Amino acid sequence: MRILLTNDDGYNAPGILALYEALSADHEVLLIAPDREKSAVGHGISLNQPMRIQALPLNNGSQGYGITGTPADCIKLGLFELCPSKPDLIISGINPGCNTGVDINYSGTVGAAREGALNRILSMAVSIRKTGNELDFKGMSGFIAGLAEKVHDFGLPKGTFLNINAPDIPVDGVRGVRITRQAQNNVSDQFEKRLDPKNRFYYWYGNAGRADGEMDTDTHALSENCISITPIQCDLTDYKTMERLCSIPIGNKS
Repeated sequence: MRILLTNDDGYNAPGILALYEALSADHEVLLIAPDREKSAVGHGISLNQPMRIQALPLNNGSQGYGITGTPADCIKLGLFELCPSKPDLIISGINPGCNTGVDINYSGTVGAAREGALNRILSMAVSIRKTGNELDFKGMSGFIAGLAEKVHDFGLPKGTFLNINAPDIPVDGVRGVRITRQAQNNVSDQFEKRLDPKNRFYYWYGNAGRADGEMDTDTHALSENCISITPIQCDLTDYKTMERLCSIPIGNKS
C-alpha cells in the first residue's frame, strides 16, 4: 500500500517515528507532518500566512517533509503537491494522549484523518491514553500495521474514518478491541486557577473528567484497558431534524 503518515506533534515525535518504522517495512510510506507541535488545532487550516515545506532525511534513507502549517494542511499539501500518486491510506498519529468523547472535535490528530476522509481516502487517527509513563508506541504501531491491511481490504463508506484509542499499558496486556461510539461527555471541562507574581489569575486545563459510564463508548473501553475503534462521519447533517423542519412553516421555503 501507499500510506501517507502525519500527526499533530511534529515530524520527529516518537509516535509517528514508531509508525513509520513499522509500516515502511512492507509498504510505501510518505511522512508529511508539522515542523513543530500543533496539538488541539482541530481541523484548522492556514489561510492568513504562507506555508513552507522542508525536506527531511529519514533513518532508512528516504525523504519526508516538515510543514509549517497544521495537520490538515499537511494532508492537503501532501495530496495535491507532494505525493507522487494518490495514497491508499492516511494515518494520523500516534498521539500521546487519548482523543475521545467531545474532545475529538478539538484534536489536530483527528482533524488530519477527517481531511483525508473528506478527500475520499481511507483514513484513521491513532492515539494512546496518557495517564502514566507507559506509552507503548512500538507495540501499538505493530497493531496498526496489522489493522491497516484489514481495513484496506474491508473498506469504509465515503466520508467515514476510524478514530482509534489505546490504553496506556503494553499492547500485549490489552484486554481486547471494542467497536465503540463517541462518548458525549466533555473531558476538558476542568480548570486549574493560579496566581502569577503580579497577582493576576491565569488558567490551565485540569485533569480529565471521569469516563462515560455507558459500555459502548470510547471512553468506557479505555477505562477497561481495551482498544477503542470508533467510525466517525464527516457529514454533520442531522437528517431527522432536517425532515422535521421541512414539515413546519418557516417563511417561504423553496
